Amino acid sequence: MTTNPQPFPSVDTSRAHPARVYDWLLGGKDNYPVDEAVGEKLPPEARDAARQNRQFMHRAAAWLATQGVDQFLDIGTGIPTEPNLHQIVQNVVPSAKVVYTDNDPIVLRHAEALLISRPEGATDYIQADVRDPEAIVRHARHILDFDRPVALSLIALMHFISDEQGAHDIVRALVDTLPPGSHLILSHAASDLFPDLVEQVVAEYAKGGIQLAFRTRPDVERFFDGMDLVSPGLVTATEWFAAEPAPKPEGSGIYAGVARIR
Repeated sequence: MTTNPQPFPSVDTSRAHPARVYDWLLGGKDNYPVDEAVGEKLPPEARDAARQNRQFMHRAAAWLATQGVDQFLDIGTGIPTEPNLHQIVQNVVPSAKVVYTDNDPIVLRHAEALLISRPEGATDYIQADVRDPEAIVRHARHILDFDRPVALSLIALMHFISDEQGAHDIVRALVDTLPPGSHLILSHAASDLFPDLVEQVVAEYAKGGIQLAFRTRPDVERFFDGMDLVSPGLVTATEWFAAEPAPKPEGSGIYAGVARIR
């Protein structure tokens, strides 16, 4: 089932939005000229990164479902691109429940049409900003049981939140609401792997009015402080394979990891 339909707010098409630029990079059609203008200026590797990031999410969510995790809180959902997270996990656990969150109204429009649960499980969607973790958790509690393990998914999101905005504190606030045995799934653009490309990507996003905060490996690892990283640890997105040895990976500028909350 899907719950809580919300009225459609207006969409601001005068400014680029990360979810819509990401949609363009993935070859989607749910974006506007202002988003395409940003995407077209990015290096070809940006499309590779979007694909790699999406594939990491699929592998990580599927692996957690095989471990028995049946509750997921996905923040920074983006415009639905099949297979979506709930489809991945409900293929393994049909009764799984997923709460999606994003701050772009166009995501809400598509979410209510496309993020439809299997009858045994549930999906829900909230339009909210990760910078208001209290509001997100308050809503999620209507669907998810926070007395049982929850997987918190932050895929390619936190590099849009600066240190001045308290990026690490936001993740800690979310994690602190989860019981032991929960997990954090996180991917994040690296500032220290391909510096020349980073400079170009950051500059082009900035021209579109989107500020980026790419981080070094140690700064990304800080998001997992106090948790136990699942093997293979914090690696690039193409190197993250928990259930089997990784094939020879292609290069990636995205750090990725999954950690168990103690």
